[in-house]
Amino acid sequence: MSEQADAPLIIGDEKFDSRLIMGTGGAANLEILERALVASGTELTTVALRRVDVTGGTGLLDLLRRLGIRVLPNTAGCRTAAEAVLTARLAREALETDLVKLEVVADERTLLPDPVELLDAAEQLVDDGFTVLPYTNDDPVLSRKLEQAGCAAVMPLGSPIGTGLGIRNPHNIEMIVAEAGVPVVLDAGIGTASEAALAMELGCSAVLLATAVTRAADPERMATAMRRGVEAGWAARHAGRIPRRYWAHASSPEPDPA
Repeated sequence: MSEQADAPLIIGDEKFDSRLIMGTGGAANLEILERALVASGTELTTVALRRVDVTGGTGLLDLLRRLGIRVLPNTAGCRTAAEAVLTARLAREALETDLVKLEVVADERTLLPDPVELLDAAEQLVDDGFTVLPYTNDDPVLSRKLEQAGCAAVMPLGSPIGTGLGIRNPHNIEMIVAEAGVPVVLDAGIGTASEAALAMELGCSAVLLATAVTRAADPERMATAMRRGVEAGWAARHAGRIPRRYWAHASSPEPDPA
């Protein structure tokens, strides 16, 4: 997807100045999470509906409202399309948003997406009027099918959730970006800021991460690093890198023989 350097991130009808989307899982407590969220500059943060009490309040939703951060409900923990669709509908009713990060994982050991169930759930939720952001494999074909189903973005993994292994197949991410007509959000596997920058240099529109910040030794400092990494990668992407050369190429002009 081609975007201007100074353009905001647009997902569905929503507009964001920050291209770093944060998750909330793994934080030691709300005070640490708050400092990290502020440092990240994020404007959109995922919340697992199955892990918060939207009626009694866990403090998390109150925190996000106070910070002015929009909530992106996700269907974490769902293993079938039916579970994910039901969870998304409950989230819409409870949180009054059509946005949903769609997760349908195949098993608890890998937490890799189940492509069949994921596509089925995406089609149902799009038909139901949701703005769907599916967490998917780094598979260009599946990403294309999700976009054709009407998803507002596609969110390929860099590597399995929580591993911090970075982007294992950057070529696949480039192929997904090259074909996409919707924002591509790198989701999962980021461990440090240089990997967030790489995602943006590969052409992603945004990065979503949680564990890399919430379980860092200093979450606030890491959140700052991630924000700067995303900004640096986006700037470099649009600055136009030099071509890769096999042989050395002097930066100074050749002296005039005369």
